[in-house]
Amino acid sequence: MTLALTAPERSHHLEREPGQRVGWTEWGAPDGVPVLFCTGAATSSSLGFGAEAVRELGVRLLCVDRAGLGLSQPDPLKDFSRWTADVAAVLEATGLSRPAVVGFSQGAPFAVALAGAGQVSALALVAGQDELAHPATRALLPAQVAGMVAAIESDREGFEAGFAARADADGMWALVDGMSGPEDRALYREPAFASAYRQALREGFAQGASGYARDLTLAMGRWPVPPEAITVPVRLWYGGRDTSPVHSPDGGALLATRFPRAVRHFLPDEGGSLLWTRARDILRDLLAAAT
Repeated sequence: MTLALTAPERSHHLEREPGQRVGWTEWGAPDGVPVLFCTGAATSSSLGFGAEAVRELGVRLLCVDRAGLGLSQPDPLKDFSRWTADVAAVLEATGLSRPAVVGFSQGAPFAVALAGAGQVSALALVAGQDELAHPATRALLPAQVAGMVAAIESDREGFEAGFAARADADGMWALVDGMSGPEDRALYREPAFASAYRQALREGFAQGASGYARDLTLAMGRWPVPPEAITVPVRLWYGGRDTSPVHSPDGGALLATRFPRAVRHFLPDEGGSLLWTRARDILRDLLAAAT
């Protein structure tokens, strides 16, 4: 197991345009091999993963906050293209070119957007949310999740407003805990992990719930670039004991056929928390794919 949670070693921000601050955090050596990290739902960039593996493998892990979460200011116009522009500004500011990227849970579509924009060299989706609005995937969804997809398609602005009015950090924590199986719940409730996770949620909601509400509707719609058009190597990581209904409904099996250069790792005894329990394996595999 590779848990090793530590606070960010560095934090930065830039003004991409007037009134539009973009912030990010970093772990690992400043001259390490760059890897971007797209966080899960509603969490800020303070929640990293695999600190020991980051050091051992010589990685520089960068986590950019999506607009309205953590260190990044809200953006009422946020969409996938503005997200990729935010990341492009960070890469320019840091002098980095085409790092690899890890997308966890709801961060998966945002990582795919970066790959579609040609900004990364390899992509790993870990317990990733699938393209839930894709017809073949949609047919596999639980009724409640399929209903959310349909509601967003019908009235995105209304769905966002209603969701933002009732969402908060404590409610999100309760939702994640309730959707998790025994393996994941045991990890998430471990005191040090729970403290870090809940702090990241508080930071994610500190500017209100609209940033997360927009992330949710973007992530549950059609992806900006279909998997079939992604040309970089892709690594899919799913656990057989992941009980989240908003991750891939078939453990990435269909998704693996859609990405032209995908390798699927399915671990039957792991849950959705394998980002933390398998961090070393995930990073080592991603770095090899990027070379």
